[in-house]
Amino acid sequence: MRELSFSLAQNEAFDEEMARDPRVFIIGEDIGEHWGGPMGQFRGLFAKYGAERIRETPISETAIMGAAIGAAATGMRPIAAMMFVDFLGVAADELLNQLQMRYMFGGKTTLPLTILASIGTGVSAAAQHSKSLFGWLMAIKGLKIVVPSTPYDAKGLLKSAIREDNPVIFLSHKRLGGRLTSEIPDEEYTIPLGKADIKREGTDVTVVATAFMVHRALSAAATLQEEGISLEVIDPRTLVPLDTQAIFDSVRKTGRLVIISEEPRTGSWAAEVSATVAEEAFDNLDAPIKRVCAPDTPVPFTPGQEKFWTPDEDDLIKAVREII
Repeated sequence: MRELSFSLAQNEAFDEEMARDPRVFIIGEDIGEHWGGPMGQFRGLFAKYGAERIRETPISETAIMGAAIGAAATGMRPIAAMMFVDFLGVAADELLNQLQMRYMFGGKTTLPLTILASIGTGVSAAAQHSKSLFGWLMAIKGLKIVVPSTPYDAKGLLKSAIREDNPVIFLSHKRLGGRLTSEIPDEEYTIPLGKADIKREGTDVTVVATAFMVHRALSAAATLQEEGISLEVIDPRTLVPLDTQAIFDSVRKTGRLVIISEEPRTGSWAAEVSATVAEEAFDNLDAPIKRVCAPDTPVPFTPGQEKFWTPDEDDLIKAVREII
């Protein structure tokens, strides 16, 4: 076992998969010889694999995504580094239309493409560099969505994403990049897509959380435990496919559900989870489902306003108390 940060865990996953499969390559901006990516996740890879497999591009998200989709359709396994999830709008046609190539061709081609993007608030990067876009991405059919909350999960899920024969977007929260560490096994491992993880077992309220919100949920759980309120914290790890059974099983035990997600409330991933549980597990609920989300506004720039906008432990604790 070794202690690795979120970024170093990703770096190790890239290295292992590139060594294992010569079809794997990374394409994007600021990933090459002079800069190892916004969180250092590509550091050292250019020196080891060269310009053929660490392909530095101009600042053109359309070109990055288009080239990656084309390469995937012809048998390569590209990793498209898009930097911020906010920039995906520039490549909207590629995402909304060309990404569905496998369905359009009747399954005669695979599309083993991994898309990388950073998400989230916390660094005062304002409205064009701080989104999460979970709900928006869920509307792109045929795209799997991975959102790890720990370095251990990040490495195992990233390796599975790279080996997947369908498009996967792998979202990394900015606040997790270099601060959080996990014990990482020396031997190789993968984590299957679509398998949730119970980060904390509890009996009174189920809390479903993603990315950085998992850690806020765990902090809230520790506070509420002192009051005799027990939270079960579930990290789905992949939003699509979603491990609904893990959520249903937990709600059956607790009778209460709160979803905390770092995105505006309307059109959110949290709304979809809420609707799914209401449709499929309503009889197990003893109280209304609560969503703890951000306001329906763009992300503000100033630190004080950004802090107010982003869901936190106090917001979650308030929601839990309302349904206990």
